[in-house]
Amino acid sequence: MKIVAAKKILKANDQIAEENRAKFNAAGVFAVNVVGSPGSGKTTLLEALFAQLKGRLRPAVIEGDIAGVIDAQRIEALGVPVVQISTQGACHLDALVVAAAADGLDYDSIDLLFIENVGNLVCTAGFDLGEHLRIVVLSTSEGDDKVVKYPAIFQGSQALFITKTDLLPHTNFDPQRITADMKRLAPDAEIFQVAALSGEGIPQAADWLAGKVKR
Repeated sequence: MKIVAAKKILKANDQIAEENRAKFNAAGVFAVNVVGSPGSGKTTLLEALFAQLKGRLRPAVIEGDIAGVIDAQRIEALGVPVVQISTQGACHLDALVVAAAADGLDYDSIDLLFIENVGNLVCTAGFDLGEHLRIVVLSTSEGDDKVVKYPAIFQGSQALFITKTDLLPHTNFDPQRITADMKRLAPDAEIFQVAALSGEGIPQAADWLAGKVKR
């Protein structure tokens, strides 16, 4: 019987992730890994950010889904370059599939790459994709206990986007609790409260992101 340790697999992934990051750096492309549960509002957040960043940055998207191309079609409809990854059951993206997808992009025409990961708060936590920044998206309809229940994904992220804040009056979600929990795990993380459909908080988030890219 041959046994392959998970650490060995992750080490191999990390090596490819570093190669991805080096390619992005050489091309002047800033990569953002967007993680969160299914239905947290990741794609809607990207659509709102694109509207704010239009004329300032040239974005592209690698879209990861278990099946279907619905989200990729939404991105494409905005005129944003997009490459779809269908994982066919895998609950996360890894550095190797991102490398293959990135080969389908014209680096000369982009400077900001969003990698929208498969909807999952567990599997996505352990895989570096070669990104420069990881954003975790959490909607108010999911509950304010998720940082405590799924600490790894939050601890490894540099920003938390609390989405669907327009639904706060209809939930028992406590933004102060989630903020305190996040700061305990990731003291330097930025926290944004946004409602993508109404635009609340989006300009500030877009300005922050543009600043990150320029630096």
